[in-house]
Amino acid sequence: MAERIYRDSVHNIIRVNMDTPEGRLIVSLIDTPEFQRLRRIRQLGLAYFAYQSAEHSRFTHSLGAFHLASRMIAKLRLTYEISEEDQTAIRVAALLHDIGHGPFSHVVESILGFHHEQFTIDAVLSRDTSVGALLHDQWPGLAERVASVIRGDFTPVALSQLVSSQLDVDRMDYLLRDSLMTGAKYGVYDLEWIIKSIEIDEGHDHLYISTPGIYAVEDYLQARYYMYRQVYFHRTLRSAEAVLRLLFERALALHRSGSASWSADDTPMAKVLAGQRLELKDHMALDDTDVMFSIKQWRRSDDQILSDLSRRFLDRQLFKAFDLDMPEDERPEFVSAAREVVARAGYDPEYYVYEDAAGDPPYAFYAADKSDTKNMIFVQEGFARPRIREISEVSPAVQGLQQGYRIHRICFPSELKNEIAELYHR
Repeated sequence: MAERIYRDSVHNIIRVNMDTPEGRLIVSLIDTPEFQRLRRIRQLGLAYFAYQSAEHSRFTHSLGAFHLASRMIAKLRLTYEISEEDQTAIRVAALLHDIGHGPFSHVVESILGFHHEQFTIDAVLSRDTSVGALLHDQWPGLAERVASVIRGDFTPVALSQLVSSQLDVDRMDYLLRDSLMTGAKYGVYDLEWIIKSIEIDEGHDHLYISTPGIYAVEDYLQARYYMYRQVYFHRTLRSAEAVLRLLFERALALHRSGSASWSADDTPMAKVLAGQRLELKDHMALDDTDVMFSIKQWRRSDDQILSDLSRRFLDRQLFKAFDLDMPEDERPEFVSAAREVVARAGYDPEYYVYEDAAGDPPYAFYAADKSDTKNMIFVQEGFARPRIREISEVSPAVQGLQQGYRIHRICFPSELKNEIAELYHR
């Protein structure tokens, strides 16, 4: 049997059978320039500033998500009727779900105000991309079926939940992968028991977990909670994001004022700095290396602020991230006083003070939205007379997670930490 084998740090071996048209399509998609580009985009953005081994890419994660989707479908097909066309659409969507991501994953996306999901959909539907051409040539309608999974209007809904839901292959892979690569053990959960327990409620068209798997799902949701608190919201990671955001804002401001910072002519980065919205072709040409090369050039800028922020970012001389552990009504006055300290030290507060309020409104690690069953996790309760219910209705552990979590921090040059700490203790 002809097969392509990928060694993987999480799943050990990922096999793609090339004796089938679907298998040959999968391998061809992996080999496209658009998918190979994901090797040059870090999965965890700037987490390597806090966890030095967090260097893994969107490429490895996407292969992992594909592998899990394949395993889930294989398990479900033992009991349920799933067409070859639907199987292909789901497996391909799992593989390509992150193909529209920009540099440093979500960081630059939030700075420049685009949504990677739309670029993913555009890349899938376009005949001008290698992935789009392959999908259109495979069979009519495949590209649209894959796009509908990403868009959220695929039917059957239960199958689309494998790729996009509160319990999907995207989250299941990145929790294990991020936990392994950061060295933080909080993201480990019982994946095998979840796969064993996955079922389809055909009457209501949604997935559910059979009774023996409830505790595995609780474990999974707890893993999400701790990974956000300990990794994704880590102070150093968020400080690095703050510095990157501020230096980008400075570069953009300089271009708007006519005092252009360095950029290579006729490149996607030059268009970004000129305030142009990138077309699909330009977006798919950008990766982490483009941003890093620009920052290295900005380090030599005549503009002191841009040069200094670029130096801090490249040399990991990051801002101090200070938690605002005080009554909420006292925070504006404290931030205002901190800005004055920064200004007296000779720094422009617009670029040397940053409020980080992630999870505002509070980030819910799992929230049951009764109007959107697609994003609810259902479980089977009981053995003698089992019934399917939303998980927070039967799990006190999950009920506690719905209380949410918020961070509110102020980031500023670390050399001013003593002066600003004094404000807190007054």
